[in-house]
Amino acid sequence: MECGHCGEGLSVPRGARVVHCAHCRGVTRVGRRHGAMGFVVNMITNMAGGGRTRPTTPPRLREAGYPRVHGDKRALLVGISYTGTHLPELSGPITDVKSMSFLLTQKYGFPSQCVLVLTDEERDPYRTPTKSNILLAMRWLVHGCGSGDSLVFHFSGHGDQVRDEDGDERDGKDEVLCPVDSDPDDDGSDIRDDEINAALVRPLVHGVRLHAIVDACHSGTVLDLPNLCKIKKNGESEWTDQSAPNGAWKKTSGGQAVLISGCADTQTSTDGVGDELVGMGALTYSFFTAALFAQRTPTYAQLLATIRAIIRERNADGRVSCKLPAPVCSLVRKVVNFSGVQEPQLTSSDKFDISRTQFLL
Repeated sequence: MECGHCGEGLSVPRGARVVHCAHCRGVTRVGRRHGAMGFVVNMITNMAGGGRTRPTTPPRLREAGYPRVHGDKRALLVGISYTGTHLPELSGPITDVKSMSFLLTQKYGFPSQCVLVLTDEERDPYRTPTKSNILLAMRWLVHGCGSGDSLVFHFSGHGDQVRDEDGDERDGKDEVLCPVDSDPDDDGSDIRDDEINAALVRPLVHGVRLHAIVDACHSGTVLDLPNLCKIKKNGESEWTDQSAPNGAWKKTSGGQAVLISGCADTQTSTDGVGDELVGMGALTYSFFTAALFAQRTPTYAQLLATIRAIIRERNADGRVSCKLPAPVCSLVRKVVNFSGVQEPQLTSSDKFDISRTQFLL
């Protein structure tokens, strides 16, 4: 059924009288036609049709004209260079998005028509990476997802930290992603980790896998996932608890969410690495290189080790690896601690053995 407040498709648990929407947090009363008999009808319909059917597309998604999903793979790629805004301009995000699109379609078999791209070069008003469009596109990514689906969210742009207002952060700070319409005088103009968790994580039902690759500063726990993987000096991994201290629900609805982020919450990410003529974000460049040229399917541990090795190699001389516009270069040199090169982070909705689990999209 659809949420009575925002129109999002909702799964109705057996016997439920009300359903809580993970996107707008509204409560919708369940009608009799969605009761036990409704489940039987849906099962018969799916069996007759040879597979599951996706719920009706909410009005706002239809209005936006986002791609109709075919198959079990889809991706949302967001790249923001911030040209003409109050934020420092970045040289890498547009190239990052193009590289990720190539990787997903050419290596991992994502249909090109199921890859939604939002950049500040787009002319379609619904594909400009404003806060409202990014949140709407997140709804598109998870809408109607079902067992066996593989979803990818990639963001390349600015990230930041702001004061936590609801007590669900251990360090008292929310991590945020900065849309193109970010306003320094309005704390609500950025996309908080609480909003990202509600939009991307909570709707994931059993059998759905979401991989998020976030190339931004302060992005270590930007999906608010409850488990953070630490790599010890001896190379062994250890999961640490990052669940909300106030008990807030930050988990999925049975699916799995995995985040590979550019750096820890307290660190900044580097822009402009890669080729001297074509700059990319440090994480995207390293992830793209490690995944594309892997001769065999890597485990998560192998993938992370390769990503970290590439980042350290690019920063070994203590300088940004390619030329940037003077204002950006100056800013990067001030904020990036090259004595402690950014450390990509792995967080997850569930604990797993990263040395044995293969990275599959």
